[in-house]
Amino acid sequence: MDWFAAVDIYCERPGPGFWAEPFNALSNLSFIAAALWAAVEARRRGADGVVWALIGMAALIGVGSFLFHTFANTWSEYADTIPIWSFVAAFVLVAMQRIGGVRPRRIGVIAAAVAAVVIIVMLASGEGESGPPGVLNGSEQYAPALLALLVFSLLSQRRRHPMWPWVWAATGVFCLSLVFRTIDIAICPSFAIGSHFLWHLLNGLMIGVLLQMLLRVQRPI
Repeated sequence: MDWFAAVDIYCERPGPGFWAEPFNALSNLSFIAAALWAAVEARRRGADGVVWALIGMAALIGVGSFLFHTFANTWSEYADTIPIWSFVAAFVLVAMQRIGGVRPRRIGVIAAAVAAVVIIVMLASGEGESGPPGVLNGSEQYAPALLALLVFSLLSQRRRHPMWPWVWAATGVFCLSLVFRTIDIAICPSFAIGSHFLWHLLNGLMIGVLLQMLLRVQRPI
């Protein structure tokens, strides 16, 4: 594997160069903002180490994605995807226990299943591979995350959990962000910077909402 091979899969990048994707790079500040928002609330509420770990992982998403949209090569692509899927896996497990009321002894089995799904999705995504981007522009790799959010949304509303509006809000924001990620290449001829930066901004908002929801959980679904 060539760790320094160039990866050019977004509309905004016209060629090599550290600042070839300024909008895509700087929009990652949304993840840092989400982490800071959560950190303020976590300190006020006396959150435990698990929540603080998730906050740190949210910040790492912003750092990793910034590296990818500046260096745009193989190693920075992994710096981008590993924090994303690590956060997804960790949040699913924490949410199942603290929101879904799953007993701790079952978390190990679920963790193995979640890890398997994450690894398969990461290996199958192939964002950096050459060739046509496909109809969904690679967004199909996020189907498991969307499915998990939809399940949590329906379950929380059905059981009248006090946090159900927060879950649906996060799901709605994620759906909209997926639209902008998907159409990035398609709108390139008419909008040179593309729409991938909106994927970043909205995902930062989604993660902020999810962390705030977790900090406010009072009872399982």
